[in-house]
Amino acid sequence: MLYKVYRVAGRIVWLTLLLSSPLLKRFGSTGPGFGLAQRLGWYPELADKRPGVPRIWIHAASVGEVKAARALVGGLRARSQELEIVLTTMTRQGHRVAARQLAGQAVCLMAPLDAAPAVRRALSHIRPDCYICLETELWPVMLSDLSHAGIPMLLLNGRMSERSCRRYRHLGPLVPNILAGFVRIGVISETDRARFQALGVPGEKIEVTGNVKFDPGDEADPAGRERFRSLLGVRDEIVFVSGSTRTGEEILLADVVQHLRRESGRDIVWVVAPRHLERLDTVRRELSRQGLDCDLFSVLQGGAARRHRVVLVDTMGDLAELYAAGDYLFCGGSLVDKGGHNIMEAVRWGRPVYFGPSMKDFRDAVDLVVQGGCGFQVRNTAELARTLLAHMADREKYSAICAAARRVSRAQKGAAGRQAAMVMEVIQRAE
Repeated sequence: MLYKVYRVAGRIVWLTLLLSSPLLKRFGSTGPGFGLAQRLGWYPELADKRPGVPRIWIHAASVGEVKAARALVGGLRARSQELEIVLTTMTRQGHRVAARQLAGQAVCLMAPLDAAPAVRRALSHIRPDCYICLETELWPVMLSDLSHAGIPMLLLNGRMSERSCRRYRHLGPLVPNILAGFVRIGVISETDRARFQALGVPGEKIEVTGNVKFDPGDEADPAGRERFRSLLGVRDEIVFVSGSTRTGEEILLADVVQHLRRESGRDIVWVVAPRHLERLDTVRRELSRQGLDCDLFSVLQGGAARRHRVVLVDTMGDLAELYAAGDYLFCGGSLVDKGGHNIMEAVRWGRPVYFGPSMKDFRDAVDLVVQGGCGFQVRNTAELARTLLAHMADREKYSAICAAARRVSRAQKGAAGRQAAMVMEVIQRAE
């Protein structure tokens, strides 16, 4: 009953939009009707399809899922260049990012409304050989019609929170029926596997693949740690790296560093990397007023010896590798309301990572590192200082955290390849 009501509501929305746009066909995909035409299932740019070349339709809701799609497309292209890839997104921002990052790799379009007329028209234009849903973006009409058309469907990079699992159970058979249409499901963690199984998905359909967005690619080079510590001129000192800091955070972190030095009695070298280099002079002046003079990282790269206990990173592209030198790693944009930054770049080096309350842009990464025992979200600088001091005082616990970070990073390694392999297996089976 719920599904029937949903389909009827979708038809009404579709018809309303269609009647409000009588010139939609003429607008196509580049004129003033762009976006709306595609939302109604109009894709004239896909009229031609090369014989014998599989066409894969990947659906990514927004910017976050586009990151996963980009990695997956890379994994697919590494296995075969003879593929046509269509990527749809729900948001204009997601479309803009996809078109920029996947130019030449995929045809990037807006997704059709989840209404029967739009879905039918989209299927007649796109004619996919395989459909991939990223991160549990479940649209009932789309998935039902794909299943009835006999098009194999995969759910990849799947995740299922405890809250979502409870909510889906309250919807009766609707979600289990939708999930039953997927031939394969690739999930991020064992916890996700258990929750999908609780919703009725047979265990043999599910594979734990890791999070494709955080696939580190190459192994972290163990020699990188010693190389960067040598460059920083440290041996037994503690190195605290604060990456991608934003306006106001450096002063907050300066208080933390000075507190750590007083309370621990340890020699701490603080490496701070502002997100935007145009702020360097301002940051340098602010720290100097706090009695914290800085060496510039570019000067150390030039062969100069470090003279101060603060190093200000004034180069682009070095932070991801520079994390290797750290013993304790902080990711910025999180003590101030900026949504955080990529904490997995830090975890890759097998060290604990710390971040503040503002991590809305990286919630999936937060779940991974917190549940994995190597990430620590704090409410404020006082809590950050207390947590760091506790980890400095307990070497056994610190070692366990580092081991956990290595496990979390290894679990993501190869995720793109594993998910791409699942897709290729399904395509080859359908041929």
